[in-house]
Amino acid sequence: MLAEAALPLPGASIPAFRCLPERSGAGPGGAVAALEPEAEPGPCGAGESPPAMRAELPPWAPGPAQAAALLEEAADLLVLHRDFAAAVERCEAGCDSLGPGTGPEVKCSLCVVGIQALAEMNRWREVLSWVLQYYHVPEHLPPKVLELCILLYSKVREPQVMLEVGSSWLGAQANQRLPEFGSLLELYLAQVLLPLGRFEGAEELVRGCAAFDSERQLQFLGTIGESRCRWARREEETRSAAEEQQDPATETLLGGLSLSCLTLRSMSNHFYLLPYKKMLLATFLLYLVVVRLDPGMGLRFPIFKISLWLWGRNELFLINLV
Repeated sequence: MLAEAALPLPGASIPAFRCLPERSGAGPGGAVAALEPEAEPGPCGAGESPPAMRAELPPWAPGPAQAAALLEEAADLLVLHRDFAAAVERCEAGCDSLGPGTGPEVKCSLCVVGIQALAEMNRWREVLSWVLQYYHVPEHLPPKVLELCILLYSKVREPQVMLEVGSSWLGAQANQRLPEFGSLLELYLAQVLLPLGRFEGAEELVRGCAAFDSERQLQFLGTIGESRCRWARREEETRSAAEEQQDPATETLLGGLSLSCLTLRSMSNHFYLLPYKKMLLATFLLYLVVVRLDPGMGLRFPIFKISLWLWGRNELFLINLV
């Protein structure tokens, strides 16, 4: 009975070792022989030996099982406890425990939980690089992971991040046979290409898509044309708003220049209206102040020579009148 209870345990686990000394209670030799790895295994009753059972299990069985357990923990941490950092750690440990090509569904679910946890921590910039470290190339991304990445970067208004990734995924022949290809193409058009103004690329992608019939292609081409018109109107409105913002500054500058010109003109008119004799008197007084204080100073400047000439001419004119 004790031997049969030990059979369901996979591998030489600690509970299996605990039952063996009870069975070999005739002396201490049986217990030592059961616990030593180098000794030959003795008969374990009517069942098979634990090494024979370990050989029957698939070699990859512990990986997906461990990843599934970590996935459950990560989901609880994300939803119930809202411990996002710990959820990301569980997802990373689960993905690392999976070998190449093993447990694709569990791996995809781990990445989905990890993306949500990173987004909750406002670490959305790390999402794409974090996912690609487990799938290596964009063409190998699962459809659900690609969909979440497109929606995330569109939500944060960074659709250009998914431009090359989405193009590579949609261009892969293996992905074009997937049932999710049509919906992902539509999502890529609506959330990435059209918001970025890539209308020519969107039209080429729709025309070259074998998953769409002619009616669906015409529908998408019409949507692209409407988006192009809205884009053109938005650019025109932006240009008009920029011109309106520049007009007040230009008017202010022109107004300042006009005011300066008017000021200079009024000053010149004021000087032109001064009597000729007052101008001569002002020049003569300036000459007296400067030259009389320093007789050698004024003769070095042309303006004083002109003033002397004008003053002498005025004196001669007055003498002739007398």
